[in-house]
Amino acid sequence: MIGQITGIIVSKIAPDVLVDVQGVGYEVLVSLGTFFELPEVGGGVTLHTHFVVRDDAQLLFGFSSLPERSLFRTLIKVNGVGPKMALGILSGMTAGEFAHAIRTNDVATLVKLPGVGKKTAERLVIEMRDRIDHIDVTTNASVAVKRPDIQQEAESALIALGYKPQDAAKMISRTESDQVTTAEQLIRGALKSMVSK
Repeated sequence: MIGQITGIIVSKIAPDVLVDVQGVGYEVLVSLGTFFELPEVGGGVTLHTHFVVRDDAQLLFGFSSLPERSLFRTLIKVNGVGPKMALGILSGMTAGEFAHAIRTNDVATLVKLPGVGKKTAERLVIEMRDRIDHIDVTTNASVAVKRPDIQQEAESALIALGYKPQDAAKMISRTESDQVTTAEQLIRGALKSMVSK
């Protein structure tokens, strides 16, 4: 199993990152929380990873912290939650926000995440209730965003996470602000607006 990689970022388009490790390029899927913490292309990075082997693909998921990877691994043990949905959950809210939703039985907030229906949200609350206290879930800050090219990048990232194109466009239009200068800020604001709605 590949548990960690250290290398240079060759390209990054959320949620995909290509990391060059001594001449070998690893395609890594990351949550938006991790994506926002990555350095620019050409920068060095260390990612804690989880390797998934399926009949049709081999996927490498990367995380900036061990607690985030631990939460991901716990999520994929929940019946009906696969790696893609787990990554969407980690991208849609911070670990702290997720833990709060589980502890307060907040199914309504969980349903706002991409791919999470009411039954899945209820299952998450039931199955994660006892497990969440064993995971360090520190809260990360979130922000807001704008501009045509930035809007397209943000929309593409939200669609890649499982949101419908029309929903992604609405989320971004609700989040626009003159103070927003990057796609990362726009995506964070859009996701935060979904959680706090």
